[in-house]
Amino acid sequence: MDGDGDVDPGRDDLPLRANTSHILVRHYVLDLDIHFQTKIITGTVVLFLEPCPVAGDGNGAGEGAPTPPQPSQTDDSWEDESHREFTLVLDCCDLTVSKVEELDVTSVSDMQGLLREVKGEGSGVEPQPDSQSAVLIQRLISLPSTQWKKQHHLYFQCSHAPASEGGGPLIFHTDRWSLQVRKRGVRTLQEFPRALRVCYETKPEGGSVRWTKDQDNRSCVYTAGSPINNRALFPCQEPPVAMSTWQAQVRAPKECVVLLSGENQAQPTYLHHTGLSSWDYYVTMPMPASTFTLAVGRWRQATAQLSTAQLTLPVQGTRAGASHTHAGSLDLNPFTNMDHPVISSPQSTLVYSGLKDEKHSESDCSGLGDDNFTCCHADYPCPFTDPSAWSQEVVPHRMFAPPSLLQKAQVQILPLLSGCLAAAHATLGVHPFPRLDVLIVPAGFSSLGMASPHIIFLSQSVLCGERDGVGGERDLSLCGSRLCHELSHSWFGLAIGARDWTEEWISEGFATYLEDIIWARAQQLSSEETEEQSKLKALLRWRRLSDELQNSEEQLQILRPNMESTGQVSESGSSLVKHALNPEKTFMQVHYLKGYFLLRFLASKVGQECFLHFFRLFVKKYHGQLILSQDFLQMLLETFPDMERQGLNLEAIYADWLDRPGIPKWLCEGSAIWTQTRLVEEVKAEVAKWIGLSPSVGKGRKRKKAGLKVNFKEVMPEQLVLLLELLLEEAELSVTSLRTIKRTYDLQKQDAEVRHRWCELVVKHKYAQAYGDVEHFLIHDQAMGVYLYGELMVQEDSRQQALARRCLSLVQNEMDQSARRVVEEMVL
Repeated sequence: MDGDGDVDPGRDDLPLRANTSHILVRHYVLDLDIHFQTKIITGTVVLFLEPCPVAGDGNGAGEGAPTPPQPSQTDDSWEDESHREFTLVLDCCDLTVSKVEELDVTSVSDMQGLLREVKGEGSGVEPQPDSQSAVLIQRLISLPSTQWKKQHHLYFQCSHAPASEGGGPLIFHTDRWSLQVRKRGVRTLQEFPRALRVCYETKPEGGSVRWTKDQDNRSCVYTAGSPINNRALFPCQEPPVAMSTWQAQVRAPKECVVLLSGENQAQPTYLHHTGLSSWDYYVTMPMPASTFTLAVGRWRQATAQLSTAQLTLPVQGTRAGASHTHAGSLDLNPFTNMDHPVISSPQSTLVYSGLKDEKHSESDCSGLGDDNFTCCHADYPCPFTDPSAWSQEVVPHRMFAPPSLLQKAQVQILPLLSGCLAAAHATLGVHPFPRLDVLIVPAGFSSLGMASPHIIFLSQSVLCGERDGVGGERDLSLCGSRLCHELSHSWFGLAIGARDWTEEWISEGFATYLEDIIWARAQQLSSEETEEQSKLKALLRWRRLSDELQNSEEQLQILRPNMESTGQVSESGSSLVKHALNPEKTFMQVHYLKGYFLLRFLASKVGQECFLHFFRLFVKKYHGQLILSQDFLQMLLETFPDMERQGLNLEAIYADWLDRPGIPKWLCEGSAIWTQTRLVEEVKAEVAKWIGLSPSVGKGRKRKKAGLKVNFKEVMPEQLVLLLELLLEEAELSVTSLRTIKRTYDLQKQDAEVRHRWCELVVKHKYAQAYGDVEHFLIHDQAMGVYLYGELMVQEDSRQQALARRCLSLVQNEMDQSARRVVEEMVL
C-alpha cells in the first residue's frame, strides 16, 4: 500500500502517518482547558509508549517511514538527521505544539513498587535493566486488567511527573499531517523514551472539533465526526491498529456539562480558584484514538418522572394522522443525579421484560455452537467475562439536550431507550459498554446520528416534524430506527472495528441491517408485521441505492476499494485512506445500502434466525478486535458449509459485492418481489387516487370538489415516503392536489424523511406557497438538506435559486465544513 514518502493526498486521500509498526501508544492522559472566547483548547497529552516486538532496533524512522513534505519548522537539520535518529511519528493537524518533554517517572514514589513486583502479563519486550524508567513504564503497561484501578492511578501520577533532566531535550517537527519527535543521540527504538508530555493548543479552524452555537444560541463545542478524526484535537496514532486506553481531565465554565466517551459517569468538581468545573473520565477497553468523543455545552439532562400510563406512545406501526397521549412534567436540573447511579427512564410502552427469554434462534440453529468461548482480545476488564453482564438487558443511560429541545427529547427519545437497549441485547448479546449518554447536538451536525463508546449524538432531525411544542400528531419510526442504528454500532463499528477504514460497510452496512431487526423487536411486532415492514424498507433502500449508483463516480461505489491490498500498510505502519477527504463521500449511502443488501443476501442463504445466531457467535469471538471483510465471510462459510457446496465462496462474494461498482446480480433479479407486498399495494392505490385527482394542471372547480369526496387511507411513515416518491415521478401535479396532500397527511408534523420528500415535490412543481417548508427544512434539518440545494439550483428558477442562496447565507457559519463545501459548489 502506497503510504510512505512525500505523499500529497490531494483532495481525496487521508494519510495516516503514525509509525505504528515500530512503536505504539498504549495509554493517553489528557489535561484540557476549554476556552469559548478564543475557540481554542489548551493543555497537555501524555503518551505511554511500547515498542513493537517485531520492530527490532529499527534505526532511524524505518525504511519507508514518512518523511516531512515541508521544510522543517523546528530544526534546520531535521531532514539531514532523519536517518540517524529514531523518530516517533504521530498523526497531527492544525495544532500548535509548544513543547515535547520526556517524563521522569522514577520520581513518582508509587512507581517504585513495580520494580519489586513480578512483571505482569503483556505482549511487550522487557527493556534493558540499565533503563529504570523504561522498565517502570513497561511494567505499568503490562499490569493485568484485574489491577486496572492501580494502573490508572499510576498513569495519572506519572502524567504529572517533572521533565527528565538527563539526556538532553526532545526535538520535534510539525508538518501538515504529523508531529515527529526525536531525542538527540537516540538511534534505536529501545533507547527511545517511553513517557512523553506534549504541550499544545488547538486552532479555531481545526477540523476535529466544531465551535458553534446550540439551538438556544449558546456556545458549545463537540467532536463532529470529522474525516480527519481527532488529530486536530490531540496528537495521536490514528491507524485503527493503535488501540489504547485513556483518561482525561477537562475544565470548562461551571455552567457547562462535559460529556466524554468514558466508562464512568463523571461528576463535576468546582474549582474555587478559577471558577471552572473539572470533569474526569477514563476508559479501560483499548480503542482507536478516533473513537475519543467530546461535547461541552449548557446541555440539560432529562430525567423522566412519569408513569407507564403517561407514556403511551404510538410505536407499533402508527399511521399518519393518529393521535397520542401527552406526557407529563420534567426535571430540568442539569446536574440531577450526576454524582449517583443513573436513574433509568421509566418503563415505556416498549415492553422488554420478556425479550431475554426468546430462544427461537438458538433452538432453530442449535448446531452452530454453544456458550463456551474464550476472549481472544488483549487483556482488559471485559464484560463478556462478567456473568451479570449476560443478564443485563438495559445499561444505565442518560438523555441530554439544549433546553429548548429537552421536552421533545424526553417525550420522544427517552421512553424508547430502555426498550431499544433490551432489544439490542436480545439480538446481539452482552452490551460491550457499561453505560450510555445520548445528546441532541446542534443543528449544523452533518448526519442523523453518530455512535461512540458510551455516547450517541443524534440530530434534531430525528425528532418529530412539529415546529412548536411537543404535542401534535407524530410517529417515532425515524427516531426509533436511528436510535437502533446507532446502538448497533456498539457491537459493529466499536467493539468490533474495521482494520482497514476503507471497509466502511463493516460498520454501516451491519448497523443498517440490524436497525430493522432491533426496532421490530423493540416494538414487539409480530413476525408478519416484521416481514412486511422489512420488505417495505428494502424497497425504499433499493430505490435510494439505484438512484445513488446512477449519480456517483464508480470508484466511490466499491465496498472494498483496496481489494487484495485491503489491510496492508507500509513497513512503518503508515498508509492512505482512499477517498476519506472527498466531501461528496460524506453524503453517500453506498456503504450503508450495498452492505445492507449483502447481509440480506447472505441471510437468504441460511435463514434469518440462523444468521442472527451466527452474529452472536461472531461477536463472542471477535469483540475487542479489528477485522477485515474476509474474517466475517470466512467464519460464515465455515459455519454454513452448504453455502460453498452451492457455489458461494469468498471469491464469488468479493467479485459480485465488494470489489466492483454497480448493482450485484442477486439484487437486480430479486428486487421485484419487494414491490408485490400488501403495504406497497396500499401505497400504489393511494397514488392512483391522487393522480386521478390531478391528471393535468388547471382543471376546473368540479375537479376540485370531486377531490374532496375521495377517501384517503391512513399510511405509515415508510408508506408515506414511498407515496411521495411515486408522486415525484409524475410530470404534473396541480396546486390543488399539492395543497390537499399537505393537509391530508399533516406533512409539517411528519418526520424528516417524509418532509424531505415533500420538499422535493414542492421544488419540482414550483409550489411557491410551500417554499416556507423548504426554507424551514434547509435551516433546521441540515443533516438531510444538502441534496435539496442541488434541486433548487438545477431547476434554473430565479426564485428557487434565491431561496437556496438565502438559506445558505443564514446557516453557513454553523454548517459542517464538508457540507458547506459541497453546497457552495452548487450554489455559488
